[in-house]
Amino acid sequence: MIFPEALETKEEFAGFAKEVNGALVANMTEFGKTPYMTADEFGGMGYSIVLFPMTCFRVAMKAMEEALAELKGSGTQRSMLDRMQTREELYRLLKYSPG
Repeated sequence: MIFPEALETKEEFAGFAKEVNGALVANMTEFGKTPYMTADEFGGMGYSIVLFPMTCFRVAMKAMEEALAELKGSGTQRSMLDRMQTREELYRLLKYSPG
C-alpha cells in the first residue's frame, strides 16, 4: 500500500493516483493539510483505503471534556443521560445477551 503524506488538494490526490501503480491509502485526519473529502471521492480517484485515524477519538474527547465540566459543575450525570449509550444499546451493539 502506498500512502502519500500531506497532499493539499483534490488535484494532487488525483494526480498522484494516476502516476503511481499500486494500492493507495488516503489519510483523512482533521485539522491537517488535506481538504475534507468523502471516502467515495477518494475511491473515485483510485484509493482503496481511507483512514480516519483521529475522528472518533476527537469526538469522544470533546464529549468527555463536556461531561467532566458538567460533573464538576453540577455534581451529577443526570442532565447527560440522554446523550449516553444505554446498557441495552451496548448489548445490542455487541450482540450480547446477559444470562
